[in-house]
Amino acid sequence: MRLKTEIEQSWLLILASCAGVVCSSVVLPFYSLGALVKPLTAEFHWTRAAIQSAVAFSSGLGAISAPIIGALIDRYGARYIGLFGLLGLSLAFVFATQMDGHIWLLYAAYTAMAVLGAGTVPVTWTRAIATSFFEQRGLALGLTLAGTGLSAMLAPIYAVWLVEHVGWRGAYLGLALLPIVLAGPLVYIGFRPVEPLKAIAVAADSTVPTVVGHSLLEAMRTRQFWILLCSVLAIYLAVSGIVPNLIPLLTDSGMPAARAAQVQSFYGVAIIVGRVLVGYLIDRYWAPGVAAIALSLPVIGALILAGPVTMVTAALAATLVGLAAGAELDLMSYLAARYFGMRHYAKIYAVLYAALAVAAGAAPFCFARIYDTTKSYRLAFLAASGFFLVGALILLTMGPYPTLTPNPRAHAKA
Repeated sequence: MRLKTEIEQSWLLILASCAGVVCSSVVLPFYSLGALVKPLTAEFHWTRAAIQSAVAFSSGLGAISAPIIGALIDRYGARYIGLFGLLGLSLAFVFATQMDGHIWLLYAAYTAMAVLGAGTVPVTWTRAIATSFFEQRGLALGLTLAGTGLSAMLAPIYAVWLVEHVGWRGAYLGLALLPIVLAGPLVYIGFRPVEPLKAIAVAADSTVPTVVGHSLLEAMRTRQFWILLCSVLAIYLAVSGIVPNLIPLLTDSGMPAARAAQVQSFYGVAIIVGRVLVGYLIDRYWAPGVAAIALSLPVIGALILAGPVTMVTAALAATLVGLAAGAELDLMSYLAARYFGMRHYAKIYAVLYAALAVAAGAAPFCFARIYDTTKSYRLAFLAASGFFLVGALILLTMGPYPTLTPNPRAHAKA
């Protein structure tokens, strides 16, 4: 009788983790904001840069809270941290409906999304997958992080539909339903990961034991850590600048908002394809080499968006950018586990994620500021093409995977 694969045995954990990613505090607010920029500008006369700055508040605090969440997960486990985070994010979306023209309320709302929803950041979901999967870890991470693609594909369309039918306040209420109605039940039922203490026995026959590897400080002394961090920073400066400004860019060219949201859905589909395909490939081939190819493709997409666009060319560009967004977060999770081990994965991943969050927070404002100054996104998208190229190529200097050995003190502590 054929033995079940890890994916077949733990599919419910992957599904629950994917739902958590879809409704996380760094994904749902980020991908829905583009649909809300023009309605908020029309009502309150805020500039695009001022509105996009809201992402800086949510992502900036996400950068600060990520290492804290990582430490809490290592101590208390991921399950309850994730559930409380989903509830908190819903409450923060409800708070956003109270905006009355004071810009500080916008920033307070997105700050609340980061603080109250901190337990939903990707470290919660990827740590669960990394401790529960061994032979198919790359594919499992890819399937889980495909949730960002689902959110990128559906959140803009959902938000545009809500704005058109119930206004921007109703849109925030509609978004508030997703973490508790969509993700909450799945996470409650299916999110029961293997914690490191239990994973030791599960990994007994694995070539990579669970509780091995570097501490955070040890990892930070390696060149691979800084190469990976710089790549993450460069790629997400590009991705995070493009995505929230994509719908405003397309509607400026005369495209209806609903069509522009459909273009962004191509980005979401590409994320899913990138997640799964890259996850499959890195289980078989040297991950930095796979990364260099995948992350080079959006150079073309950014150059397309820097010039005049049609529905077809915009969809092609969004697809190429989506492939990079799909690859990078998956690769960051996999490479952190492969190069630094699982002993302090949550802490190491959280610091790398903090770099991602800083980029995600700064880039939308910078791109929108360039638009407010020049009335064009051209310079911003040309810069994005350079960031993609640098982020892809430097990963080729990571070197071979290290041989990690068990740490007796780590086992004793576990």
